[in-house]
Amino acid sequence: MNLQSSERKLSSIRDYYSATQLRADRWSVLREVAEGLHSAEPESAQLKRLLLRAEELFEQLTPIETYWAFPGRDAFDMLRRHLNHGNAEELAVGVRRVARALTSGAYRRRRIPLGTDEVDNEDYEDEASLSPEARALGRPYFEVMIVDEVNEQQERFLRANLQRMRRAEDPFIYEPVVVPSLEDALIGILFNHNVQAVVVRPGLRLKSRNDLPILNRYLRPVGNEGVDDIDPHEYGPETCRLIAKIRPELDAYLVTDRSAEDIAGLDLGRCRRVFYNQEDFLELHLNILRGVNRRYKTPFFTALKEYSRQPTGVFHAMPISRGKSISRSHWIQDMGAFYGPNIFLAETSATSGGLDSLLEPRGPIKEAQDMAARAFGAKQTFFATNGTSTCNKIVVQSLVRPGDIVLVDRDCHKSHHYGMVLAGARVVYMDSYSLSEYSMYGAVPTREIKHHLLKLKAEGKLDRVRMVLLTNCTFDGLVYNVQRVMEECLAIKKDLIFLWDEAWFAFARFGPTYRQRTAMGVANTLRETLRTPEAAAAYEDQQKALENADEEAWLETRLVPPPDARVRVYATQSTHKTLTSLRQGSMIHVNDQDFKGEVEQSFHEAYMTHTSTSPNYQIIASLDVGRRQVELEGFEFTQRQVESAMSIRRAVSTHPLLNKYFKILTAEDMIPAEHRQSGVESYFDPEHGWSDIWEVWNQDEFVLDPTRITLAVGGTGWDGDTFKTKILMDKYGIQINKTSRNTVLFMTNIGTTRSSVAYLIEVLVEIARELDELLDDASKMERRSFENRVAALVEHVPPLPDFSRFHDAFRTDGATPEGDIRTAFFLAYDEENCDYLSLEETHERVKAGEELVSSSFIIPYPPGFPILVPGQVISPEIMAFMRALDVSEIHGFRADLGLRVFTPEALKTVVSV
Repeated sequence: MNLQSSERKLSSIRDYYSATQLRADRWSVLREVAEGLHSAEPESAQLKRLLLRAEELFEQLTPIETYWAFPGRDAFDMLRRHLNHGNAEELAVGVRRVARALTSGAYRRRRIPLGTDEVDNEDYEDEASLSPEARALGRPYFEVMIVDEVNEQQERFLRANLQRMRRAEDPFIYEPVVVPSLEDALIGILFNHNVQAVVVRPGLRLKSRNDLPILNRYLRPVGNEGVDDIDPHEYGPETCRLIAKIRPELDAYLVTDRSAEDIAGLDLGRCRRVFYNQEDFLELHLNILRGVNRRYKTPFFTALKEYSRQPTGVFHAMPISRGKSISRSHWIQDMGAFYGPNIFLAETSATSGGLDSLLEPRGPIKEAQDMAARAFGAKQTFFATNGTSTCNKIVVQSLVRPGDIVLVDRDCHKSHHYGMVLAGARVVYMDSYSLSEYSMYGAVPTREIKHHLLKLKAEGKLDRVRMVLLTNCTFDGLVYNVQRVMEECLAIKKDLIFLWDEAWFAFARFGPTYRQRTAMGVANTLRETLRTPEAAAAYEDQQKALENADEEAWLETRLVPPPDARVRVYATQSTHKTLTSLRQGSMIHVNDQDFKGEVEQSFHEAYMTHTSTSPNYQIIASLDVGRRQVELEGFEFTQRQVESAMSIRRAVSTHPLLNKYFKILTAEDMIPAEHRQSGVESYFDPEHGWSDIWEVWNQDEFVLDPTRITLAVGGTGWDGDTFKTKILMDKYGIQINKTSRNTVLFMTNIGTTRSSVAYLIEVLVEIARELDELLDDASKMERRSFENRVAALVEHVPPLPDFSRFHDAFRTDGATPEGDIRTAFFLAYDEENCDYLSLEETHERVKAGEELVSSSFIIPYPPGFPILVPGQVISPEIMAFMRALDVSEIHGFRADLGLRVFTPEALKTVVSV
């Protein structure tokens, strides 16, 4: 043991964003200190320093360990007694085993002996390194939080009685942890990701006596709930209600001495069972297991496993079914060896034998979709096996009729633009605010959406407006205030439909901070709030205040929706992008009050149109399993995903060498001040520490998803694409998706590890050092060349163009901007209607005032959104941007021919309907 390592500087609690990381690091340091104490010389100065350090660590861990079942209060107190009594060897052994068990997850699989008199020959291999077969043999572990103010003897009684109920045949194993108050329960469910069930007993108090700021931070989401005003007899029901609000996936059980009549009328959130006076421990135990098993079930995955074990004779399509075409082959045995037998045993085109049809689900697929709807807060959920691009087209086709007006985020995914073509929509493209300095767009301000709706209303076209389509969150991590957008839009048109493209946001449901800005979360909130007397009164008051008001007054006012507004919300999610699913596994979530009466049949037809009659069963099974995972550990994984991203932000922000060449873009960089009502500029500041992310997400019009880390790399002299390909991927094996002219985007996900974070920081430091050395040895001319490259990337960035307009041939009138994109798209099918012009010729003719019209989608990558769509007039600003582009990919543009435009003769023939 290196004694110096046990005396390394202890990071301040203030430096930690996450109490989970703090806990892990404090146990790691305590292990080093305990081993140092064991080997230190008696009466030495070093021994005294280590004793003080150990005391400090135990003081910091004491409030933290209150919320965890392992190692538990008794074991923790025993270790502290070893320190107080000078039992250095016992302390070192016990702390080492606890630290290793926490790091490896071994405490989930077996009992961890802490004394030197107990043999512990089993290894502490990390759970992730065990084979899937080995891990599948064990019983999943979780913890049950009991909320009750009891003394140590009573706590042991509760724990012992629950533990005594456990049986060898139980499918899961759990350990209880006892906390005394409502506030401690809320801290516990937000801090301890092992908790899957909460038992609320009548003896709890209201307030926590914990004064550790990093833990009290967890109470901020409920700071406006008014819990200080409730009476003691309400503590139990209120705890259940708040648990449902903060972590709706958890099971709660209430033990009460109040009468059944009193309890029956209360809001108990997702309380699954009420026990009167004194719980039956066996019944409680069985209910806890049943509740967890309800989330653990995977109907389709289980059916597919059962099918794979059945002996069958295959007389249908798919020679690969049961692996027959592979096992009989002399030439493709390597495929069978690579994938293993199970994937082929589970391949079939049959919908019988316990399986189901994706197009007409009535069995396990239907049950799996219903469970996904429960997990994601939807009323209906539909699986898709060919990506969110198809999901978007399904939703648009099912809701939009030819001639309907749709307000669309112009820089949304290209599938939406093609969906507008297929549906025959009249499209109003809305402009996001631009971030020209970084060659990217932000998001569409609420004011811009309201402006278009009010303009259409003034022109008598509001009845034709069908949908608002927005991306939440954007690829770059900008997240809308979804509730504000929907409330203000519904105040103008009360039956408006919303389609939120949440392709990159599926994980958000499982973090309390994120959930408040998800489509399904807000839809459920609106269903509750719109019908209240307070909402009706607020609407009536505002209508009186806005009577005879002009458009500017409406734009400046935070509008209130009418109490009879319809909640009609759809969300499409790429499960495979942010959660566990095979590639192209996606979901459509529906929360539409008019779905059953108005949409169900057309949705079914659109779903049949775009969904294969031979869907991949493995993708469906992975969606089923991915749902199970997020209901049981989505909260934990999402928290760790955020923690990893915050660690990167702090590391780069505080490293002097990295600051010379790199900059992580903050909320201030990516969101204009008028859209940041909180005034917060950055999630982490080296001088002031961490910002209150809950307050930011609760107030601001736009927020920045902390799991998206946009790194400005212009200071290195490399453009984003070169930095991604030549440096990160080719040299260091770091894979990323998106770049802009001078940025690269890093995304943490539920699979990101602390080791991956450390490697990324190491790579960036190495790149910065190499640049330092290169510039140290550079000649004057080489240095000037470097500075010129940096200036070209940082200072001389072409401005981003806004959407110009649709040509008059594709518009009904000039008063409002909607355009007939479908007619323009199909007009280009006839090559006689089109011509090609070089960029220079196009530029000169546009500059001279000629009206040229694009006949195709033009999509530079990066940034990856259309700067021209069929029927759009080519503006001077668009031409300036295209001429300044230095990207290798421009979809829809042929460098050998030029831009494809409509001929004047073709435009004269258009009859837009």
